[in-house]
Amino acid sequence: MFDCSCRSILSGRASYLKSSQQRVFGEVERGLAGSCKMSSFVLAARAGEQSVVVEEEALLKSESSPLKVFPGQAHPLGVSEVESGINFAIFSQNATTVTLCLLLEERGIRNELDEGMIELTLDPKVNKTGDIWHICVEVPRSNVLYGYRVDGPRDWSQGHRFDYDNILLDPYAKLIEGRRVFGDANNKMSKYFGTYDFDCLPFDWGENYKLPKIHEKDLVIYEMNVRAFTADDSSGLDSKIRGSYLGVIEKIPHLLELGVNAVELLPVFEFDEMELQRRPNPRDHLINTWGYSTINFFAPMSRYASNGGGPINASREFREMVRALHGAGIEVILDVVYNHTNEADDKNPYTTSFRGIDNKVYYMIDFNNNAQLMNFSGCGNTLNCNHPDVMELILDSLRHWVTEYHVDGFRFDLASVLCRGTDGSPHNAPPLIRAIAKDSILSRCKIIAEPWDCGGLYLVGKFPNWDRWAEWNGIYRDDIRRFIKGDIGMKGSFATRVSGSADLFQVNQRKPYHGINFVIAHDGFTLYDLVSYNFKHNDANGERGNDGCNDNFSWNCGAEGETADTNIKELRLRQMKNFQVALMISQGTPMMLMGDEYGHTRFGNNNSYGHDNALNNFQWGQLKDKKDNLFRFFSEMIKFRRSRHVFTRENFIGKNEVTWHEDNWENYESKFLAFTLHEENGSDVYVAFNAHDYFIKASIPSPPESRRWYRVVDTNLESPRDIVPEGVEGVKEMYEIAPYSSIILQAK
Repeated sequence: MFDCSCRSILSGRASYLKSSQQRVFGEVERGLAGSCKMSSFVLAARAGEQSVVVEEEALLKSESSPLKVFPGQAHPLGVSEVESGINFAIFSQNATTVTLCLLLEERGIRNELDEGMIELTLDPKVNKTGDIWHICVEVPRSNVLYGYRVDGPRDWSQGHRFDYDNILLDPYAKLIEGRRVFGDANNKMSKYFGTYDFDCLPFDWGENYKLPKIHEKDLVIYEMNVRAFTADDSSGLDSKIRGSYLGVIEKIPHLLELGVNAVELLPVFEFDEMELQRRPNPRDHLINTWGYSTINFFAPMSRYASNGGGPINASREFREMVRALHGAGIEVILDVVYNHTNEADDKNPYTTSFRGIDNKVYYMIDFNNNAQLMNFSGCGNTLNCNHPDVMELILDSLRHWVTEYHVDGFRFDLASVLCRGTDGSPHNAPPLIRAIAKDSILSRCKIIAEPWDCGGLYLVGKFPNWDRWAEWNGIYRDDIRRFIKGDIGMKGSFATRVSGSADLFQVNQRKPYHGINFVIAHDGFTLYDLVSYNFKHNDANGERGNDGCNDNFSWNCGAEGETADTNIKELRLRQMKNFQVALMISQGTPMMLMGDEYGHTRFGNNNSYGHDNALNNFQWGQLKDKKDNLFRFFSEMIKFRRSRHVFTRENFIGKNEVTWHEDNWENYESKFLAFTLHEENGSDVYVAFNAHDYFIKASIPSPPESRRWYRVVDTNLESPRDIVPEGVEGVKEMYEIAPYSSIILQAK
């Protein structure tokens, strides 16, 4: 394990001594003397894989201890343990020189990396198979840091960005060592290295462990941030585990009480939360807490380990979190970012890996514009997802998280990028999207697309899917918001959305649950802010309010932001409940945002990615204050949905399964909608929404034979009368539905 003194060394160097050494196989930068005896080897093809037969070992002797070095093998990529030692393999199609850099703990003169770093330059005649560079070294099975120097053509116009000064991360590194403490300003320039551990015993998932295997139609997804969930002092957790994977475990009882059965974790791949502070800029006060800036696609975020425990502990504790969530019947879906990386743009690059290894392969390049990086992600670069080698990297990454960490699914950020070819043009049948849908290892996983990107490729309802892909339904979000807040002309669209968005998803073998319904997500207003602000308030982000979406379809209910007006506060509470009712009675898969269950506010900031504070952090004290009101309503509404088949149909609603109590569809001014969902056993459910600013006298249809209507929900009533799961009898033929409120009746 590398201690803090080592990490401070790693962060303190902008560049390392450039080689003036001999370019021979097995060279060492400093402190090593001896000879290097080369060997020949034979490549043989067996079962479609290449194996290396070493006729004679190459021996590298040093002053301290001998390092045995072998040609190595091309597969698997990354680091693997073989009979002869530790094998290192890295892909680069356009490199001309590749040097493996090693830092061994026992050699580590912590104050001078120059004196501890071993550099082995690979001979392309010996250590290269196709486009894969490889070497096997007899080094320890753990406590080793490694990276690569890579050189090649310096021709910018051809898309190359090689720079031999940089030590680069292995794209296939399974563990990443860097700064240990999240947001540590003293180490904000920390450098990142790959590491590995072949000494640890395999993780014990437990004798009675099993996957939850929840059907998509039964999911209720809770979008959450691992760190923000427990980072606040109000979590009551020991400071050593606040903001960590272990912290999530401690709060599983909250998830169970709320009633959700899947968590969708904001990015947990390694990212640099201090990236915005590496150079002076208007955002250099921010800490990236959302994590949409991936450094590596295989390594769990090391600073989510407890007590600054580092990458090995992070890997173990991530598994412990998954095991605990699965034990509670909760699935784990990862929000994954394969559309871009942390390496930014050509103007202010932050080169850590892909750019320096083979920029021309890993990124989309506009050769008609001075070979600049294309930017369909809005973050400066776009991963070249449908290049065969990049596609294989992504597939290997996904399989890794399924086989090693047992995750249950993935939500793909800006997934329309994954539908673009190497020249940036959209594909109707993108190879990567198809490969993910057809992959046998991924076959049990939920796969969810955010079906748009920053280049205007909006694919809601049209995302290439092979009847497997689900989609974030952005149209649902907008139509629900507009109807509930009282926009005219939205009744028909609202009815279409709550009944499963058949206009979008009823194609081929797709199902209602292929639409992920949401009103609120991590980017944009929280639910409380949606009913409290007409305008975004993003000044704290350092971009003069130019960031964040302007089209929020929000309504402040009469005052912008915080207010003491009791009527406005009551209306806001009612509207939040109305949104929860709409979400939970809709056909499709519902998703809610962490904190909405108690009314979390970001004070109108609709793009709070850079605030490692109460703006994003779950406020457990506020939850306690709202436990008997808003939280109770949210929880009971979720449980009511999960207990009623009429809300979770596998197929789209047929004519005999719903009755629309409506003869006024063409009335543009109408903001009232009522309907009955029919159940074969007679347990019908009547739902009505009134988005007018006046009372509506609704004629209640007759219940099924031998049944009576019971009131379950009336959002105009105070808690606990606002939702009574067992129902309240006495419903009459006419029901006065209050302004901006909704009701649910159950036939019993």
